[in-house]
Amino acid sequence: MNDDARERITRRHALQAGVGLTAAGAVDATAAPPLQTRPGIMGESVYDSLGIKPIINAAGTITTFGGSVMPSEVVAAWVDAARHFVDLVELQNKVGDKIAKLLGTEAAYVTTGAAGAILLGTAAAVTRGDRKLIPQLPANPGARNEVLIQKTHHSCYDNQLTDVGVKLIDVETVADVEKAVTEHTALMFFMNISQDTGKIKRDEWCALARKHKVPTLIDAAADVPPVSRIVEYAKMGFDMIAVSGGKAMRGPNDTGLLLGRKDLIAAAKLNANPHGCTIGRMMKVGKEDMIALLAAVERFVRLDPAAELAEYERKISVIEKALKDVPSVAFEHIVPEIANHVPHLQIAWNEKQVKIKPEAVAWALSEGEPSIRIGRVSGTGDKGILISVLTLQADEEKIVAARVAEILKKAAG
Repeated sequence: MNDDARERITRRHALQAGVGLTAAGAVDATAAPPLQTRPGIMGESVYDSLGIKPIINAAGTITTFGGSVMPSEVVAAWVDAARHFVDLVELQNKVGDKIAKLLGTEAAYVTTGAAGAILLGTAAAVTRGDRKLIPQLPANPGARNEVLIQKTHHSCYDNQLTDVGVKLIDVETVADVEKAVTEHTALMFFMNISQDTGKIKRDEWCALARKHKVPTLIDAAADVPPVSRIVEYAKMGFDMIAVSGGKAMRGPNDTGLLLGRKDLIAAAKLNANPHGCTIGRMMKVGKEDMIALLAAVERFVRLDPAAELAEYERKISVIEKALKDVPSVAFEHIVPEIANHVPHLQIAWNEKQVKIKPEAVAWALSEGEPSIRIGRVSGTGDKGILISVLTLQADEEKIVAARVAEILKKAAG
């Protein structure tokens, strides 16, 4: 493209094309040409200029791989938001009101991922909007300085709770909760992916919290789709719900949502950017991310679940068809009960007939060109290999199918 042609690109054309987030595009969207992001198919990408080759993500909405790819309308919203200055507090409030209405909750707040939602939700439960206590966190959490958690619900995300300065109190049974709740109890935290491992289930956890007038927070980071789960958890009694914005909703990977009770969401806001002297000041959410996540939520609630399911199954069938002649190969469609609740394809084989281990297949896929990454999500066991079609872009299921078939047929030869 020559310079004259570049100058003729209008803002409307740029937005329709889904302009990439180059430095120039972020400053002046009217001058940014469409960015191609599929090397070898549509031209050189910004990643090529850094010597980084994009991968095919067949592992799912993994943060390590960027979560998801934003649809063109979400990218367009991000770029348009970058063209103006606005009052961030007003923007957060207006965006939160719209998202809450779309998702069926009292209030909503855009955060830095579900992890950011957990930290700010904990800060809200501790401070309850007390402006004198807010700047003291985490050194002085005040009188409410304990969070109840089931022993089986501990994870690497405990840090999002303890970073606020609270002490985690382990419980296992209803009797444990009855003994543990005191005037120091700020919050009862529930790790939803561990629902089946704990003795106290969601509804009973909420009932106990209501009995003792203690707020609840559920980590439901990857629990949509279906979108109806958010309302389900709210009706169940969870006061705050932490959800990722950069997974199945396909917003920016660094976004999340804290959803729930108005008073607690309002308290969470006071602990975060742009307010200074707060524990959440460093977790800045830009105007671009707020607008892009709103666009992503609007798109997400409009999706036809039946059509989405049909597309997942179509992609799976492409892979199955390519592997049907591999000796002893067996397929299973797995839909995890809680997080990542979409069809995954499990591929297994008899290693006496196809002489390769699943780990070696994963390595071969990763080392190939293009690199294909696979992995496991909770609730899918450890048999064979697992393919997530949720994150496969147009026609990538054909590339995955051909590469897996090549590897397995070679091992069977």
